[in-house]
Order: sequence, then structure tokens, then C-alpha cells
Amino acid sequence: MRAFVRRKSDPGGVEPADVPVPRHDDDELLVKVMAVGVGVHDPSFLPGDAGPCFPVGIEAAGVVERVGDGVHAYRPGDRVAFISAMQPKGGTWAEYAVVGADSPIVTIPAGMDFVEAAAVPVAGSTVLRAVQALDAGVPADGTLFVAGGSGAIGTLAVQVARSRGWRVAASASERNHDFLRALGAETAVDYHDRDWPDRIRRWRPEGVEAVIAVLPGTSAECLPVVRDGGVLVTVSGDVVTPERGVRVRVVPHDTDIREGLVRLTEEIARGDKRVEVERVHPFDEAPAALAKVRTGHARGKIVLRLDH
Repeated sequence: MRAFVRRKSDPGGVEPADVPVPRHDDDELLVKVMAVGVGVHDPSFLPGDAGPCFPVGIEAAGVVERVGDGVHAYRPGDRVAFISAMQPKGGTWAEYAVVGADSPIVTIPAGMDFVEAAAVPVAGSTVLRAVQALDAGVPADGTLFVAGGSGAIGTLAVQVARSRGWRVAASASERNHDFLRALGAETAVDYHDRDWPDRIRRWRPEGVEAVIAVLPGTSAECLPVVRDGGVLVTVSGDVVTPERGVRVRVVPHDTDIREGLVRLTEEIARGDKRVEVERVHPFDEAPAALAKVRTGHARGKIVLRLDH
């Protein structure tokens, strides 16, 4: 089958390869991949024993081809979106992928296509975990600042926060400010401007209750806009020294968010929330798609589409 593997000459890149279709076990599904969500770390997020023919990638959408004898929740023909992180039989940048039945798997609602579905699992699960880490520290009418509001994670974070009744501000380049306001942000600031923290403080003089810092290196510069005793969740895992009683947390990856991911996907399918896909690339343009994601300037998600 066609796949993309880590490039031998440059482990940070990818290259096409012809690899065997993986075999599923009793507790696994074999999925025919129709669309792939592209992540900045896909070529490096691999098991330690991954060989040179190991397909990269951790999220996709497709059609269940076969199920193991121990799988009862899914059957061949089901349309699913899923996360398959550190799967020993290969990742999702391939025509077929094996996924464990205990992985985050969502049945794709009627009316949602594979491209849209493939853009939800990783960003959606990250947002749900981040918001769960904030819930106890943010009142119903509380305020949240999203550092990196126009990317795949940020766009969903703004909407999920608004649905909880929180008031939201977010950072992005100026060309994305109207877009952020359309998603529900009250205030949008340009991270290129040195005085953006002052603008957030004018919006909320005592500081915001919480921050979700999406982009690497943004957590420390966000601390001044958090009120005393507030909370900051760093998505990228930035190491930050707390101050003024501000609690600094990382996204809790051991949290089970499968039910929440199902609800979020259904809300997107109904049009209650939206998932932004900036561009859809044919599968053979995977290197170009990865390069775009790595610029950090994609609005929403970049997706690969496969034709079988």
C-alpha cells in the first residue's frame, strides 16, 4: 500500500514508500483511510522500535475494512474518525491503518465528510482535555485568553469556551481577527504587537481567569495577563515558573475524553460548531502539507485526501 514514512536522510521529513497492509488482531480494527489530519510532530511521534517502513501520523478518518473477533462496537462499512498514537503497526499516513478498539474512535455522523472528520480528533481531544483542566478554576461567566487562536486547536478552544459561557480573547495575526470574532472571541490581539498584553489588560483590568497557551514559547509571555490565583494550561508543555499564585498545568493526556469527542463531532456535524480546514492536499502532496503546518500560520487544519 502507499504510505509516507520518516525520511532516512532527514528524520524530520517524510518520503513515500510502498509498505505491506498491516494485519489486525482480535482487539483491533483495520480502517481504509480516506483523509488524514496533518500534525506538526507527525514524523517524530513514533514508537521507539519503529523501523524504516513505519508510516507516520496519528489521526485519520475512513471506513472500517475488518474487525477483530473481540471488537463488537464497530463493523465493516462503518465510517469512523480516530486517533492512533504510538500504534506499533504503523500510523495513519497510509492507505490502511490498524487502530486499537480502546483508542479514541468516533462514528462519523451523517452529513459530515471524511475531510472534516479527519480534522477533529487530535485538536478536539486536546481542547477538551485543556478545558477540563481549567473547569474548576473558571466560573460560568469567567474569562479565557487563547494564545494561538486561529490554528486547529485554537479555533475549537474559542468555540468550546464560548459554549460554556466563558468570555474569550485570543491572539492571531491581524488578518485572522475578524475570523476569531466570528467564532465568538470578544477581543483579538496581534501577537506581533509588543503591547498585546496591555490590550488584554484593558479588556480585563484584573486579568483573565485562565489561559490556554497553544503555541510553544507563549506560556511565559501570557503569565502577565492572568489574574492572581488564575490558571494557565500549556498545550506544548512549556516550562514556566509560576507567580502570584497562578497555577501552571500541562494538558492531562490520561483523561478519557471519548464521550466528549463524540459530542463535539456531533455538534460540528449539526453546524453548532465549526472545524476550519484551510486546505486539502492530495495524498502525494504530504511533504508540502507538512511544510505548511510547520510554518505555524495555517488557519485551522491541513488535511490529506486519499483516493483508492
